Amino acid sequence: MKKIMFVCHGNICRSPMAEFIFKKMLCERGLEGEFYVASSATSREELGNPVYPPARAELARHGIDTSGKYAVQMTRADYGEYDLLIPMDSMNVRNMMKIIGSDPENKVKKLMDYTPRGGDVADPWFTGEFGITYRDIFEGCACLLDELTENKI
Repeated sequence: MKKIMFVCHGNICRSPMAEFIFKKMLCERGLEGEFYVASSATSREELGNPVYPPARAELARHGIDTSGKYAVQMTRADYGEYDLLIPMDSMNVRNMMKIIGSDPENKVKKLMDYTPRGGDVADPWFTGEFGITYRDIFEGCACLLDELTENKI
């Protein structure tokens, strides 16, 4: 079983969106038993809080329920527990390195780097563009899943 953790700053918008979008894709392809998927934060600011209401509403528009998800912080031990740690932006990468120290196994790769266009997933906490964030995360997750199933990572 492959273990994947999506990571963002607070674990209330982008990383839980990625977690639940990816889980839905796995179910649609009948692959849910082959992956363990989670999400976490690099900060402590939102620990214990549920998915941010506008992010939750955007996911609900796509038939995705986030009930029971509360923000948790990434730990150093997560590096050994997960096969892939997927941050949403460059700042998340920097903050993750402060937590895990280094990435000798090349487990850390930004979500949009799986797409042809690369770059960062903009934080909708600041942009207010939850639809655009959903679109970007959906694209990143689809490309990630294609790579994982094609290459049998």
